This record gives sequence, C-alpha cells and structure tokens, in this order.
Amino acid sequence: MTDASAQAEGADPLATSRLSRGARLGRLAAKQTLRRATVKAGSVVVGEARRERMLDRSSERMARDFVAVLGDMRGAAMKIGQLLSLIDLGIVDERSRPAFRRQLSKLQGTINAMPFATMRPVIETELGAPVEELFAEFDVDAFAAASIGQVYRAVTHDGRDVAVKVQYPGVRTAVRADLKNLALFLRMWKSTVPTVAASDFLAEIDYELAREVDYRQEAASQTRAAMSYAGHPFIHVPRPVDELSSDSVLTTEYVAGAMAPQVAQLPAAERDRIGEIIYRFYLGSLFRDCEFNGDAHPGNFVYLPDGRVAFLDFGLYKHMAPEAVDFERRAAQLCIAGDGEGLRTLMEQYGVLRPGSKVSAHDCLEYTLDAAGWNFVDDYVAVEPIDVSAALLGVVNPAAESFRTMRNERLPPEHLFSRRLDFLVFGTLSQIGAGGNWFQVAAEWIYGAEPVTELGRAEARWREQRAGQDS
Repeated sequence: MTDASAQAEGADPLATSRLSRGARLGRLAAKQTLRRATVKAGSVVVGEARRERMLDRSSERMARDFVAVLGDMRGAAMKIGQLLSLIDLGIVDERSRPAFRRQLSKLQGTINAMPFATMRPVIETELGAPVEELFAEFDVDAFAAASIGQVYRAVTHDGRDVAVKVQYPGVRTAVRADLKNLALFLRMWKSTVPTVAASDFLAEIDYELAREVDYRQEAASQTRAAMSYAGHPFIHVPRPVDELSSDSVLTTEYVAGAMAPQVAQLPAAERDRIGEIIYRFYLGSLFRDCEFNGDAHPGNFVYLPDGRVAFLDFGLYKHMAPEAVDFERRAAQLCIAGDGEGLRTLMEQYGVLRPGSKVSAHDCLEYTLDAAGWNFVDDYVAVEPIDVSAALLGVVNPAAESFRTMRNERLPPEHLFSRRLDFLVFGTLSQIGAGGNWFQVAAEWIYGAEPVTELGRAEARWREQRAGQDS
C-alpha cells in the first residue's frame, strides 16, 4: 500500500472557523457581483455577439468558482452548491444555464480528495488499529469525495468488497460554523421569509445536520433501511459493516454500477424506469413507512447491472409522526380534488394558518399546487430543470403572488423538510431526463389505489410476501 499518489494531489486542510468560512462565502459573492458589473459595463461598448460571449465566459467562471470554493469548504456550505446544481434560481442568464449546471454537477460526485495521509489517522484512531491490519486490501485513492467525508474501496479479511467513508478532520466544527452563519443569514431575511427564519426551523436544520456527522447514527439508519428493503425487486440499500464502523468511519457493502451522468445517456424508457424507482424510494417511503432519506440528489444512487437501483448516504434520515404524514396525504387529496375550502380548513386545524389569517381557500390551493402540483398531473410529465425552478420560486420568491399570500403563515419544520425532499427528487429526475405519470404512482399511497405500472405490481407482490412472513 502506498499513499504517495494521494499525497501528491489533494485539497487544502479544511477551514473550520466561523469567521473564515463566512468570509470565504462573502468573498465569493462579492467576486460574482463585481464580475457581473464588469460584464454589464463592457457591454455598453461592444457588439451583441461579443457581449453574449462575455456573458457565457463570465457564467462559466462563476460556476468554476462555486465548485472550487464550495467544494473546498465541504461541510454544509457544499450542500448549497449541490442544491444549486439541481435547481436553477436564475443566477445566470438563460443561455448560460446548461453550462452553469454542468459545472456545479461536479459537486454531486467526486471533488478534489484530501491526501490519504490526512485521512489515515481518522481511520486508525477510530477503529483502533493500523489500516493494514483492519483490511486485507485498501485503495488509498478515494473514489468519491463529498461534503462530510470521502470514500475508499477496500476488501475485508473475509473477502467482502466494501466502501469505507471517512469523515474529514475538523468537519464537525466546520458544519457548526456553517450553521451559525446560516442562522445569521436567515435572521437577516426574517422580514421577507418569516417561516424559514423561525427558531424551530433553525433548530430542525441544526438537529438534522448534527445527525449527518454522526456516522453511528447513519449506520443505524442505513441498517434499518437495508433490512426494510431486503429482497426488494428493484431497490437495494448496501448494508453497513458494524465492526469496521465508528463515529467518524462508516464501512458498507460496495456497489458498482452507472452513476447519474451515465444514466442520463440511456434510452428514454430505461431512464423513465429508473426515475420511477427513485420516486418510489424517496417519496413512497415517506407515505408508507413514515420515514425517508432526506438527501436525494444524483450522487446518491447507483444503477446496478441487474436493473436494481442502490441508494447511498443515510445521514439525513427523517422520521415523521403518522399524524404528520396523514396531514400530507389529506392535503394532497384535497388539492387534487380542487377543494380549496377543505384544504384551508385542514391547514387551519393543523396550525399551518395563524389565528385570524386572511389567506383564502384559493390561496391555499394555489400555494400547494405551486409546491407539489407536479405529483398531481394525471399524464406523462417529463421533468425539466426549468420546471423545478418554477416550482421552487413559486413558494420562496417574494415576487410570486402565492409567496406573498403565505409568507406570514407557519409550516411546521418537518413539513418544510418533506417539501425540500419533493424539490430534490424533482431535481434529480430532471438531471437524468426521466419522465412518467407520477400521479398514477402516487395514487398508491395517496388513495390506496391498485398499482398500474410493472414496478408497482412487483413491489405490491413483495410487500404481500413480507407481510405474510411477518404474520
């Protein structure tokens, strides 16, 4: 085993102080503002064609800066970049957006890895022995590097191929710094977006990200999901290896297959099938099991050669109370039926609308359709990035009418996270170019309808078999 090559190329040590991390984000924002102003000033004296080339180059540099800064920062900051890669918020002009997203998509997979010499002490301290004793083989070149840690391929002494995820030294401090900066930014927006600046929402974010840097908690969640989906016809969750896992090291079964960029090149019918599997895993589990993996993005699934899809990264695994899930189901039923009065009454009873709220039944219906209407169209819907943008901006953009009517109301934090999941799934489907009749699939858990797709029928048979074994 040698780590010379890994030491030769790698990222700088992780900055962990709140001041330094906040300053880096501030410098990035200032740099982009100056760049836009420079391009705008230059466009006064140049022709239209040259101006467009300047904008294209400026947008490309902006995307590269985002990747370099957020990727190097890792932690919660990097997750901002992952979100921007899925959802187009109009940061650049329309003609430059595809190139901008392509650059940011690098944050979904491998970024510059830290040298193995930096990561080795984490493994050996946490697991209590030299790497050479812990594993029969260990590839010191990380094959993935993400927001919280990076991943290595290894072989156990009993011959199992495994993936070893190792947390960056200092990342917990970095995440805490990012959360404090986020709290400051959100409080600055309190007059504009009261809901997301509320203390309970900030507490929910803090709680969820604290869980994400706790690999023992992630291992427990992933083990639970692996057991839940054991023998599933098209969903696979790699099992953790408990004896080779700790607070900062998570060893799991290794899976190999096609990642999102390769899936996006497959024939349309195959992409649609994979999209339905993704939709069923993330959103179906919320309604059927009252729990879900909250970190849906293109870097967290692998399309296996046998046609199954393996799902990775269970750091943000969310449990919801049955009554909260029932509220989501009833709200969906009323929205589909166009029953604005019933929806408003439900929201009032559940505490979403404040006492004496002036929000109308029509407002409630429009806001819900803006947020989740793509699930309710009884037709084939091919998801495009611009559709994700429109849906998100409809619920967070102060210029949008639906936002202005609902801005002073209060959606409980757990439901804000389920809406986040909606947008992330929507964005992931857009990245691979998947389409489908999402309403027909969702009808299974919204109404208890019989499945109409091949995958739905296969899953129903599997659930019946599982129920028979448990009884």
